[in-house]
Amino acid sequence: MWQAGATALIAAVAAALAGMTGGLSAAAGGGVSIIAGLAAALVASSSKPKSAGRVLAGALRAEAVKLGVAVILVWLVLASFPQTAVAVFLGTFVATMLIFSMAFFVREY
Repeated sequence: MWQAGATALIAAVAAALAGMTGGLSAAAGGGVSIIAGLAAALVASSSKPKSAGRVLAGALRAEAVKLGVAVILVWLVLASFPQTAVAVFLGTFVATMLIFSMAFFVREY
């Protein structure tokens, strides 16, 4: 939820400042992060650990999947769309990945 909100906000600001290309680049950067996070969540939720070691192994597997999906999608966006505003794309990607990693510290009641 936080990632989607940050992506929408950054995309709107980028579109206002850099035009449609900037907005779409920001949306793509956030989208890559969101998709990678969803892939990690899918992997993490599919394991049924019975020990602390298996919990750790499942978490590491989920992180590896997230990293792999993110790398592939970043490459795919940059290779497929040469008009991408790279700084906006990567900035949004990094910002939303950081938001994902900070979700552990946020409590929602």
